[in-house]
Amino acid sequence: MLLSKIGQQLGHPTQSLLGWMVKRFLLWHNEVLEKNAVRLCGIQPDDTVLEVGFGPGLGLEFTASLLSGTRGKLFGVDYSEFMCKLASKRVQGHIASGKVTLYHDRVEAMPLPDSTVDKVFHCNCYYFWPDLRAGTAEIHRVMKPGGQMVATLKVHSLAKLASKKILTGENWHPEAYIDALQATGFTDIRMEDKKDKHITYQAIFATASK
Repeated sequence: MLLSKIGQQLGHPTQSLLGWMVKRFLLWHNEVLEKNAVRLCGIQPDDTVLEVGFGPGLGLEFTASLLSGTRGKLFGVDYSEFMCKLASKRVQGHIASGKVTLYHDRVEAMPLPDSTVDKVFHCNCYYFWPDLRAGTAEIHRVMKPGGQMVATLKVHSLAKLASKKILTGENWHPEAYIDALQATGFTDIRMEDKKDKHITYQAIFATASK
């Protein structure tokens, strides 16, 4: 029962003791993944960028520092109201200036126009989506043709969580996500092993079809 509740909180943290513990875990566990997802996107100052599942806002903070104060834009979508509140506090100055806009919404129904986003990134996220293809199709819809998407994860860590039944189902496998990307119009899809100091992680790259 407890492991099931932990899994639920990882996918949808709430303002609770377990939600607070998940927040601390995400700040510690995801920092390297967030920083590298941002770096691997190759973000330019005038880009329009989207982070899906931004959690407590580390990736938002890293990205905002790379964008021009007048032309660069950053959007974030997260299903957790608790995470939206935490992230809004972290980047409140950028929200006030108009550089950052956050939405409390699902990935499969994002309030963004078609073909508006240059770069998309997310980390430790896709396996919580209820429908992988609906999520990847919606990401593809909002991306400009030729736009770059990067997802970072630690496959070894996910396998451990799955073995303990904290993650359920089969969507945690990167192959499931790659299949969804292929089915919804992405091209140049690949997964690469990466290292940051002593930490090994994986990065999935995909390009929105032209």
